[in-house]
Amino acid sequence: MSFSRMLVFGGLIVLALHAVTASSLQILALDDTVVDPLQPAPDIKATVVIFASTDCPISNRYAPEVRRLHEAFARKGVRFWLVYPNPSESPAAIRTHLKEYGYPMPALRDPHHTLVRMTGATVTPEAAVFDGGGRMRYRGRIDDRYVELGIDRPVADARDLEAAIASVLAGRSVDPPTTKAVGCYLADFLRR
Repeated sequence: MSFSRMLVFGGLIVLALHAVTASSLQILALDDTVVDPLQPAPDIKATVVIFASTDCPISNRYAPEVRRLHEAFARKGVRFWLVYPNPSESPAAIRTHLKEYGYPMPALRDPHHTLVRMTGATVTPEAAVFDGGGRMRYRGRIDDRYVELGIDRPVADARDLEAAIASVLAGRSVDPPTTKAVGCYLADFLRR
């Protein structure tokens, strides 16, 4: 196979991953029922998935910002999910975490890293924004408060997730479509 054909083939695989339809997702709710977080609905214009962890200090420091974004956009047709990818985090621990940090949105567990792989998430917290058709339009940081591990600003200069949500609601492309998130690394629990 020629190099140019390999590039085209590789590009098609990437496009296929970003166009995964909602009907192909099976993620666990806290009661172990299967949920499709990207299930189309007439009143849903965008879906935001935020990867979280009960014990990541950076993820936990973003709780007020996540609550603010939920408050600003949930009434505008944006569905929010917190997704816990660590298979060792029990539903009971996640429920306690949700209550302790005042999260108003539902939580899912992704112990098999279905959403992690689909989005390319690498840390908590990291967000992905999908349009109403289930196509990923943004993946990356919530804002630029954390420059790198151990280095943060007192206040964010760029609110990337907020801008991405606003762009999707306005029918515009998200620029940039990806940013580098800083947080606690997701271990590849499936390769152990």
